[in-house]
Amino acid sequence: MKRAQLDEIFAFMAVVDAGSFVGGGQALGLTRSAAGKALARLESRLGVRLLNRTTRQLSLTDEGRVFHEHCLQVLAALDDAEASVGQRAGPPRGVLRLTLPAAFGRRQVLPLLRDYLRTWPELQVEVSFTDRVADIIEEGYDLAVRINAAPTDTRLVSRVVARHPVFICAAPSYLQAHGEPGTLEDLAAHDCLFFSSRTRRQHWRLREKGGAPVKVEGRSRLRLDSGEAIRDAAVAGLGIAYLPGFLVDEDLASGRLKALLPSCETESVPIMALYPSRRHLPAKVRRFIDLMVEQWSATTVAWKTGAS
Repeated sequence: MKRAQLDEIFAFMAVVDAGSFVGGGQALGLTRSAAGKALARLESRLGVRLLNRTTRQLSLTDEGRVFHEHCLQVLAALDDAEASVGQRAGPPRGVLRLTLPAAFGRRQVLPLLRDYLRTWPELQVEVSFTDRVADIIEEGYDLAVRINAAPTDTRLVSRVVARHPVFICAAPSYLQAHGEPGTLEDLAAHDCLFFSSRTRRQHWRLREKGGAPVKVEGRSRLRLDSGEAIRDAAVAGLGIAYLPGFLVDEDLASGRLKALLPSCETESVPIMALYPSRRHLPAKVRRFIDLMVEQWSATTVAWKTGAS
């Protein structure tokens, strides 16, 4: 689009905002006549009348109203682009509102927040630690971190920031009492500790190496809505658990839990950052996502190495 055509559009917007050719012209440093001629050229180019003119007032035609709304959207996008550049160049500020899984948030995210707050003193953070799936937009969160949960809401954007290996494991006391499963089919005779809440229920889909995925249908006498509670129940000998490494690495290393079914292929679970879809992310959100990726990328390699 040529500069002269943009000037005509700016003249139209200024006249509408001011409610007169005189006021619109003054806002742009133009005479009343120059503003009127610019609008006439715009109407001629578009082939429609944008303003109804009377001796007392101006009013938008139907076509003018539609064109004005589109112009407002374009100007808003330009403002957004300018603000985005400024935010990227400037330091994160304001309040960052996060919703995090309880165990993962305390064990993995809090250490990052400590460093993040130390680096950006103008920033504040509000955190909800819960395994409940919050409505990010309705509850006003800037960012959610979730485990193995891609968004179903089209208003949200997701990004994988890390991956964790997952282990089938049980306490030695449980194995002494019930025996150790040798195949996936053997799990049907064991007490399995499943995650379950009012909105979510975990299913284990596993496979032997080279085999097809199998849905595990073990006995489920105890169901819990917390990953940490499942870990505690497993350590207490209450059943077999299927948990990510960040919850059970230390227990496996110390012998409190034993990894089972070495012939079974388990997939790493993705750690997802979810945030409202926006053309330009605020610096406080973008930089924290980048920090998670930066800090956990090396750790992810270590987790994978330890799981192999």
